[in-house]
Amino acid sequence: MSASDAVVDPKALDRAYATLAGLAVGDALGMPTQSLTREDVVKEFGELVRDFQPSSPTHPFAAGLTAATVTDDTEQALILADVLLASFDSFDAKAYARRLLEWEESVRARGILDLLGPSTRKALRNIEEGADLSESGLAGVTNGAAMRVAPVGIVCTSNNLEALVARVVEVSAPTHNTSVAISAAAAVAAVVSAGIDRAPYAVAIDRGIRAALIGETFGAPSEGPRVAAQIARAVELGRSCKGIALIDAINREIGTSLASNESVPAAFALLAAYGHDSWSACCVAASLGGDCDTIGAITGAMAGACGGTQSFPSWAVALVEETNSLDLAKIAGELLALRR
Repeated sequence: MSASDAVVDPKALDRAYATLAGLAVGDALGMPTQSLTREDVVKEFGELVRDFQPSSPTHPFAAGLTAATVTDDTEQALILADVLLASFDSFDAKAYARRLLEWEESVRARGILDLLGPSTRKALRNIEEGADLSESGLAGVTNGAAMRVAPVGIVCTSNNLEALVARVVEVSAPTHNTSVAISAAAAVAAVVSAGIDRAPYAVAIDRGIRAALIGETFGAPSEGPRVAAQIARAVELGRSCKGIALIDAINREIGTSLASNESVPAAFALLAAYGHDSWSACCVAASLGGDCDTIGAITGAMAGACGGTQSFPSWAVALVEETNSLDLAKIAGELLALRR
């Protein structure tokens, strides 16, 4: 039986669709605020972002984009989904690298400066110059692997975390072959997978932390706080406060940079704080400042997997899909048909 002939559980399909929709919604909410300081977010958008907004004509990366436009987070995650669908049994890392390079050229042609991140760009340059795929990503410590990894959580069950993490390593290593990046990506993929398996939020978060611990045994050793410990700390923050207080706590105690051990734990804090209210979680993510489009995308993917489509306003999902010409339900179904 082919993947297209597989019987798909409607409830699992709803959560897989919500994973991709949440990723896109969180990304689009954070598009105009990405790279801004918290102070600048407040000046331009108020204490809390409450809806999609266009970006400023002078924005350093996304100048003059229409409200509800997605960024690199969604577009690169969908590239990974496409490559997984085309080469599921033997992941084609070179095709993946080629697709990412082609994507950057298309972004340049659109006049957008939100290009490949520093870790991904360096790794792809290494691959172009003939570096072995096991060595090309040894400097990748940023959150590029985590922002793209949601499709892995859709195709892999959370009942075997070792196998899930092995798949995360496979898709992350070409650009982010470090313990911190793999650990962060594994945590995100595990929560997505557990959500699709209909695990309660607390169980999904626990599986994310366990996957992070497994993930940190792979890749080049990394300096700085361990991701699993940072996630546990962030979850406690999220369980103790919400809104402005949580924004202040995340900025003060976790961080919102593109470092894997900041942005991914920040997303876990929001997941812990808002539970089934995925829309509010993503709005708060967009209000953080820093790498808040990526934090929003990761938050939205995890929250969508755990809460399903009902945790987002239907109009918000429809607007993001229409604005960006996306058919996320179709992609989610194709990925879910491969789940094992």
